[in-house]
Amino acid sequence: MTFIDTTVPVDERSVPQHDLVKPAQVLMGTLVLEDGSRFEGISFGYHGPTSGEVVFCTGMVGYPEALTDASFSGQVLVMTYPIVGNYGVPEPSLWEDYKIHAAGLIVSQYIDTPSHAQSTMSLGEWLQREQIPALEIKDTRLLTQHIRTHGAMLGKIVFEEDIDFRDPNLENLVAQVSTTEVKRAGTGQTTIVLIDCGAKRNIERSLLTRDVSLITVPWDYELFSESCDFSFDGILISNGPGNPKMAQKTIETIRTAMERTIPTMGICLGHQLLALAAGGDTYKLKFGHRSQNQPALLEGSKRCYITTQNHGFAVGTIPENFVSWFINANDGSNEGIRHLSQPFFSVQFHPEAAPGPMDTEWIFDYFIEQINVAKVNG
Repeated sequence: MTFIDTTVPVDERSVPQHDLVKPAQVLMGTLVLEDGSRFEGISFGYHGPTSGEVVFCTGMVGYPEALTDASFSGQVLVMTYPIVGNYGVPEPSLWEDYKIHAAGLIVSQYIDTPSHAQSTMSLGEWLQREQIPALEIKDTRLLTQHIRTHGAMLGKIVFEEDIDFRDPNLENLVAQVSTTEVKRAGTGQTTIVLIDCGAKRNIERSLLTRDVSLITVPWDYELFSESCDFSFDGILISNGPGNPKMAQKTIETIRTAMERTIPTMGICLGHQLLALAAGGDTYKLKFGHRSQNQPALLEGSKRCYITTQNHGFAVGTIPENFVSWFINANDGSNEGIRHLSQPFFSVQFHPEAAPGPMDTEWIFDYFIEQINVAKVNG
């Protein structure tokens, strides 16, 4: 079944205000889904084609952080909140990575006149600089309902020339976004290794505020080889994009860490990788969790945390000797696991948020407590 957005007449009612002065600059583009659905809209980003997996985010704010989150690598992001761009783009130090990772952006109403003290440029200018296509498609509600009904699917933004569809889940996206060098930060007595599978910067910020020494390593770094010239007290596996089963070298590292009883924590993709390393299994969600308003229930209690999430895969089989720690209140999917007796645990959501609620930031403190207990027990 083909859907064509007929609510976007090419007249001055649908053209952003800045384009009314120069109507010749109004450019149209089309979002084409793999099932043949087509949605036409006005281009406000880079005028060039792109393809990937089309997903939606239900957050009201946080588009600078979302666009620079490596977990969105290879994905065309649909923002369900109707107004995007109104507070512009902050300086790069506030981004979650040094560049935009999303393959494309779809919004209902783009605001080209940002108003915020931290704004350094408009969203459209930023997208054009980084060559990321973006369309203003009025009926993003219809588009999102279509994805919810049929599941996340491949799509492409095209202009004059057509391109092929691309399935990012068939690629090792972690290898594409991970750091390629070892980095050190902090001077604390506790040393934590951060395995970078596409880590958000706020994970590093959250750890450093807790007075630790942080060593960030590539996704395939051999922590337990003779070439590793540093010692450490704990391991944190970061978030990242794509299918967790593609990152086999990371899974092997985690498995060795658990064999040596090293305190290990996973976040988002790191949660899935830890589960796989321990003998569990993962599966692809129908349309994923992407927003700053995902409810996570603490198992065995009536407490519910509001969390930031960004993932298309989930843990389906909990490993032996692990128990469920959190579950999603919307669909009942797993949101966290912990070992019955060893300092191994992980969460599907982002305790560092950015953007979003800080309800679960205490998990970093819990991780450091587990490390300190392990150090005392030798």
